[in-house]
Amino acid sequence: MKTNILQQLNSGIILLSDGAMGTELQKRGFTSGVCPEELNFTEPELIGSIHKDYFEAGSDLVETNSFGANRIRLSLHQMEDRVEDFAKRSAELARSVCPKGKYVAGSIGPTGEVLEPLGTLTLSDAYDAFAQQAKALSLGGVDILFIETMMSIEEAETAVRAAKDKTNLPVAATMTFEVSPTGIRTMWGVDVKTAVERLSQAGADIIGSNCGRGFDEMIEVIKEMRPLTQKPILAQANAGIPEWINGQSVYNETPEVILPKAETLLKLGVNIIGGCCGTGPEHIRAIRKLVLEFNTSKV
Repeated sequence: MKTNILQQLNSGIILLSDGAMGTELQKRGFTSGVCPEELNFTEPELIGSIHKDYFEAGSDLVETNSFGANRIRLSLHQMEDRVEDFAKRSAELARSVCPKGKYVAGSIGPTGEVLEPLGTLTLSDAYDAFAQQAKALSLGGVDILFIETMMSIEEAETAVRAAKDKTNLPVAATMTFEVSPTGIRTMWGVDVKTAVERLSQAGADIIGSNCGRGFDEMIEVIKEMRPLTQKPILAQANAGIPEWINGQSVYNETPEVILPKAETLLKLGVNIIGGCCGTGPEHIRAIRKLVLEFNTSKV
């Protein structure tokens, strides 16, 4: 029987997640106008090959191609009635190439809408959308849910509560922070302390940060976050700040550039490390050696 992911983390083992899905799709010929979740049906071999490449690079877990598989976001493509299909299929594709003893994480991103009173999206509608997605990912066979790239604490809390209410899965919640002269905050003004406290109260089992402006800023986020919680911390940084070249976002931080920064994150106490936009299998392969060294030193 496979060890529960939380049991592994509580034993002191560091886990390596995957890198980006969106920028990998771009590298392999798909433009930003495509609905990524539809590719689970139209290009299943492609999605499976990305997952497989990450596992072969050393990932202990990969995320499903379901970041935008909620009915609010899918309505932009007139596909809001396909939430269950897309989410469940994304989990099945990742599970089909998952080696024994490794994990599949169900990716849940934001709705893309603004909550009331500043926007028109109600908490009830957001809760229902996240609950529907979480249930479908659970049915598809994921081991854990990753609620990620959140800016609004109210939306992040709502997603965590929906996931905890509607599944029996562990839940990780990560927000996207930026370092500024006024401190470390999300674009909606949420500071690290508030995120840790409120996500913990909502029921998140793992807390952390993803995306952002690169590994350097992620280090500053984790420095502030680690003393605030005993929960496992997840960090997935972008490969620097992208440049717009020939209609695509290009990230220039190579595996060699990020390696010492990843080592710093591990020394700061990160429990799950991986990459976000711009990171690929080559970055994960480089970080794998670090993770093995850290895990070996704990034996």
